[in-house]
Amino acid sequence: MHSLFFRPAMAADSTSIAALANSAYRGDTSRQGWTTEADLLDGLRTSAADVQHLIESEHSVILLCMNGDDLIASVCLEKEADAAHVGLFVVNPAIQGLGVGKQLLTYAESYAVQRWSVSKFCMHVITLRHELIAFYERRGYRRTGIVQTFPVNPDMWQPKISGLQLELLEKPV
Repeated sequence: MHSLFFRPAMAADSTSIAALANSAYRGDTSRQGWTTEADLLDGLRTSAADVQHLIESEHSVILLCMNGDDLIASVCLEKEADAAHVGLFVVNPAIQGLGVGKQLLTYAESYAVQRWSVSKFCMHVITLRHELIAFYERRGYRRTGIVQTFPVNPDMWQPKISGLQLELLEKPV
């Protein structure tokens, strides 16, 4: 990776962002990396229309990590009161483990503090994703014990196991 840079997404990026997210979270391509949900869920993680809605919202931004002209990672930040909600955080499965995610998360946190003056970050993670929770804990996020049922969206995804839950993680600025 020779020329990494970060930039906000534009509406024209929606299809590429959705394709990256779906390849990193679901299906066989996601198994190349360590963030796969392929054993937990079938279907899509997101759609180009959902991504475009986030890009066009005044309360959210999707940040891209580019390697030259190639999209290799993205993260969505949504402003919620005094917090920035981190979501749709994805790195190309073929390059996971090389530090790109750490760099993008650091950039995104700085971006949110500068843009929105937030006092904390939050995110929801599937409780069964122990290695992912550990990654976020190493970056200063803490488990809150606040758990909710994984959302149902049969038009997009279908759980492979029952009882999936999300836990809220938080990090003070």
